[in-house]
Amino acid sequence: MESVQDRIIKLTKELNKHNYNYYVLSDPTISDFQFDKILEELIDLEKEYPQFRQPDSPTLRVGSDLSNNFDTVEHEFPMLSLGNTYSEDELREFHKRVVKELEQEPEYVCELKFDGASISMTYENDFFLRAVTRGDGTKGDDVSENIKTIKSIPLSISGENIPQRFEIRGEIIMPHKVFEKLNLEREKNGEPLFANPRNATSGSIKMINPKEVAKRHLDCYFYYMMGRTKPAATHYETLQLLSKWGFKVSEHTKLCKNIDEVFDYIHYWDDERKKLPYDTDGVVVKVNSFAMQDMMGFTAKIPKWAIAYKFKAEQVVTKVLSIDYQVGRTGAITPVANLEPVFLSGSTVKRASLHNADQMALLDIRIEDMVYVEKGGEIIPKIVGVESHAPGSVPTEFIKKCPACDTELIKYEGEARHFCPNTEGCPPQIKGRIEHFISRKAMNIDSMGEETVALFYDNGLIRDVSDLYTLKKEQIIPLERMAEKSAENIITSIEKSKEVPFDRVLFALGIRFIGETVAKKLAFAFGNMEKLANADKEELMSVDEIGDKIADSLIEYFADIDHIKLISRLMDYGLQFEMQETEKLSETLKGMSVIISGTFNNFSRDEIKAAIEKHGGKNVTSISKNTDLFVVGENIGPSKLEKATKLGIKMVNEDEFMKMIG
Repeated sequence: MESVQDRIIKLTKELNKHNYNYYVLSDPTISDFQFDKILEELIDLEKEYPQFRQPDSPTLRVGSDLSNNFDTVEHEFPMLSLGNTYSEDELREFHKRVVKELEQEPEYVCELKFDGASISMTYENDFFLRAVTRGDGTKGDDVSENIKTIKSIPLSISGENIPQRFEIRGEIIMPHKVFEKLNLEREKNGEPLFANPRNATSGSIKMINPKEVAKRHLDCYFYYMMGRTKPAATHYETLQLLSKWGFKVSEHTKLCKNIDEVFDYIHYWDDERKKLPYDTDGVVVKVNSFAMQDMMGFTAKIPKWAIAYKFKAEQVVTKVLSIDYQVGRTGAITPVANLEPVFLSGSTVKRASLHNADQMALLDIRIEDMVYVEKGGEIIPKIVGVESHAPGSVPTEFIKKCPACDTELIKYEGEARHFCPNTEGCPPQIKGRIEHFISRKAMNIDSMGEETVALFYDNGLIRDVSDLYTLKKEQIIPLERMAEKSAENIITSIEKSKEVPFDRVLFALGIRFIGETVAKKLAFAFGNMEKLANADKEELMSVDEIGDKIADSLIEYFADIDHIKLISRLMDYGLQFEMQETEKLSETLKGMSVIISGTFNNFSRDEIKAAIEKHGGKNVTSISKNTDLFVVGENIGPSKLEKATKLGIKMVNEDEFMKMIG
């Protein structure tokens, strides 16, 4: 007689097979009614005997009502971007570089470039382990519970030659039909519409409730397997294996013997893609051989063996109905055209940025004009020209006063945009600065967003970023869309932000021209806020990459008594305004500027960089006469080696470096 455990295992395998047939092969072998009946039996058995539920149970697909709190996870292999090209000439130049470096003609693999959200998944012992978003490329959010609800993603795999553990990259997408239905429902409910399927997808995989994610009917295509060892010698063979193991791989992927076949593929899909049920915005071209990929290696940001060819943006004609003016957190005024709705590259476009007064004058944009609109990179709508002016129209005059606070606008020398100088009294600027302060790369107060900031501001709870640290749960609970749990999450997240390091606090302040990288350099150079605030222009400009503009901006910021008072309040609330000492293991590299390049066998690049700092050295990103040491990995570009040799810089390999630092 069949035991309960055996029955659960049997039903799990049977339903997973039907899911694969339906969502991956598009070849169902039973009716929806039959599938639902089998699923009902499994659900009932699992409720009664939860100890026997399998890790790949199809009941995980529906999601639970438990809320997600996304943990940040470091990628084992960084999620790099691809280099983009928009012309065939540039693609031929890419091919020439590849041939020159490899000294032979390679095979290429051409894949459609899906327009969705990138995801990295780890499988271990044939089972789904974890799914992580791209994030900043180095680390992302663990969205495993949400990803489990996507039925085209296997929770278990089977086949030959499967590594014990591996990472696989894919693109989560939302089909056109699902997107249209979703926006129709949101419109009926009076909710804001998603701009395009890509935005809807990104929003969906970060939803708090997995059960709601399951209702979005997302899909996923897999396109690359990561790992130091691969199950085949080429990318194309690996894709075929992935398909056999149960992963959904695009049937439109093609192995091309030469660059001419690559162009044939691009020409075919430039038009044919419009018939697909999902958005694509180009073709990804990859060198097929893994050995050749290793020979070419990577730059700091992109693989040198792959490139994305972007299709020419689709263009439509529509009418300008009116022009609004938006105020950013720095006071910058951006004109935006409200358009007669028009369908463009997979979504309905109603608005397009006009950038600044000079651009408006150059195009001579007027209300009631018929204009050409396209999407930059197939994402952001922009007006690229005027087809015809409306009869009797007159040139548009750029506004002279702030639309939010009626302050006279100013235009700085050398700036293209106009600014509202009322930094402390203009609501959009205040809210914008708070939104920047709480953002992920700044203070990472992840329980709040743009709507929450507006809610708190409009109810008089916050007027600047320091007010966040005075908020009480009792003040939040009575507000619209708030409850005890959400209030607790916000207070907890604000409290946790006090642990954010000084360089990110500096970035969070939103000082003009101080981006994430510059903030880090300043924090390391001065060590604490007091030294930075008291530094003169010469001291500031002695820091790498700090020029006139940044130095003047810092001096102007710290000369404002209100800014000093704000920093003082934030200090009192316990924020970090001093760099924490990195634990030093030795002084072996004290005073040395060290650069690393290439790939390493035993350690990641980040681990080697951390070791340099722990032994007293300073990481630098480019070779110069001031560089003291070059740690050389495999697959390094010949130009760096040549420059280092020419400058007489000491070079060591991975093993020699490890011996140096003991």
